[in-house]
Amino acid sequence: MNIPVRTTSTTAILSLVFGIICWFALPFIGAIVAIICGHVARGEIRRAPPGTIEGDGMAMAGLILGYCHLALIAIVIMLIFGIFGGLAFFGHWHF
Repeated sequence: MNIPVRTTSTTAILSLVFGIICWFALPFIGAIVAIICGHVARGEIRRAPPGTIEGDGMAMAGLILGYCHLALIAIVIMLIFGIFGGLAFFGHWHF
């Protein structure tokens, strides 16, 4: 009897770990690593024979955490430039 061996994708685990870490320790780098590892893991899982590699949920969670963190960083940067850019623009006007 040949029982198929099920393994969890290492890149899926890395994606989830860096997706969590990016919110606490490595803000930008962690998000990038989580996104790259998540895409690699999902491709690896899709190409493998069905049921042999697990971890699609972990890869997806890492992707979501990484993309949400990058979106938050982008919003904060836009707000900073908007506030300070607006102050610089209106600083030249005398009412």
